[in-house]
Amino acid sequence: MSQPLLRIERLRVYYYSLRGIVKAVDNVDLELNRGEVLGLAGESGCGKSTLGFALLRLVPPPGRIVSGRIVFDGVDLVQLPEHILRRDFRWKRISMIFQGAMNALNPVKTVGDQIAEAIMTHEKDVTKEEALERAKKLLEMVGIDPRRVKAYPHELSGGMKQRVVIAMALALNPDLVIADEPTTALDVVVQAQIVNLLKKLKMEHNMSLILISHDLSLIAEMADKVAIMYAGKIVEFGPSDII
Repeated sequence: MSQPLLRIERLRVYYYSLRGIVKAVDNVDLELNRGEVLGLAGESGCGKSTLGFALLRLVPPPGRIVSGRIVFDGVDLVQLPEHILRRDFRWKRISMIFQGAMNALNPVKTVGDQIAEAIMTHEKDVTKEEALERAKKLLEMVGIDPRRVKAYPHELSGGMKQRVVIAMALALNPDLVIADEPTTALDVVVQAQIVNLLKKLKMEHNMSLILISHDLSLIAEMADKVAIMYAGKIVEFGPSDII
């Protein structure tokens, strides 16, 4: 049997403050196979977003990974030097759609330039023209007219901005995408469109997806298996049709 794409072993992520220690992720074990969708559910503050950040080693201070392993395609990311993680894994092989990311797009740059910059930052030999051509293809892939490559964020609807963010997450063709509340602040119709888009992209690219959401109906629709978090721990885990 082939090894899982991602294996999390006894992971602990704590936040340290003058008021004490918050065990945001507390002794978590999880596995994800290639092409699978894992739904990570739980109420606000249960640790699910922190777990997502930990997979990219982007836990904001005063938080830090205290112990455990994050084994991605046979490599323990916790032990990896930062420059190798940044060069070979972060965004290239694992990317993240951050919660509220559509509101973090740079308002004074076109969406095409922002996607192109994401590509050129990680692929130094790519020219601006090549990166913009790829940006057009990425926009088309997420259902946006490639001519909108010259549009500014304020010229796009909330749903279109979220599609741009998804295009940026897929710009380097990662094996795993972490989507943190990807439908938050969108109306019901647009939410359904984004869910269908993620399903389509997952099938076309055979990518693995970790879907972080408090919306169990969304997770039930998309996920192969579900992990329920409570107070930093996984309290339930199994196939989505059983959980």
